[in-house]
Amino acid sequence: MFSLEQIDTSFTLFIDRDGVLNHEKNEDYILNWEEFEFYEGSIKALSILYPLFKKVILVTNQKGVGKGLMSLDDLQNIHSKMLSAIRAGGGNIDQIFFCTDLDNDSYNRKPNPGMAFQAANLFPEIDLSKALMVGNRISDMGFGRNAGMHTVFLSTTHPETDFPHPMIDLRYENLLDFALQLQAIIKS
Repeated sequence: MFSLEQIDTSFTLFIDRDGVLNHEKNEDYILNWEEFEFYEGSIKALSILYPLFKKVILVTNQKGVGKGLMSLDDLQNIHSKMLSAIRAGGGNIDQIFFCTDLDNDSYNRKPNPGMAFQAANLFPEIDLSKALMVGNRISDMGFGRNAGMHTVFLSTTHPETDFPHPMIDLRYENLLDFALQLQAIIKS
C-alpha cells in the first residue's frame, strides 16, 4: 500500500491542469486566458509542492486545439500567463506537455502514457517508478498506472468516484489539501 511517507525529493510530480489547478468547464474547453480561473489555494499548493519534488511536470489533454476551437497560440498564451501567476506565487512547473490529438487511442492522449515517456526522454533523471500523477479523473489515474507511477486523485470535480479504487493510491479534496498533508509528513 503506497503512502505519503514513501515520497522524498527524488520523486517527480506529474499534474493535470483543468479540474486540478483551475476550474474546468463541464463538457467544454478552456479556450482563452479570460476563461482560466485558478482554484483557491492551487497557487499556494504549487509553492509548497515545487521544492518537495525533483521535477514538476504538467500533462494535459487539449482536444479543443485539435477541434479548431482554439489555436496553439491561444493555448501557449494560457500557459504563459498561468506560469507567470504560479511563479509570482513562489511555485513553478518545469515543463508542460499537452496532447491536441482527437483520437482517444492516441499514444500521447491520457490515459495512454506517451506524455510521461516524453518527459522521461527530456529529463533522463526522471524515474517513473518514483513519480506521482495527480489528477481529477480516472483517465489521469490510468495515465499514471500505464506509465508505472503512483496516483493521487483529487475529488474536485468527481467526488462521487469510489475510493478505495484499484487505480487510486491516495485521495484528497483538492491540491492544497494534498500539498499540506505531504508538507506535514516531510517536515515531521
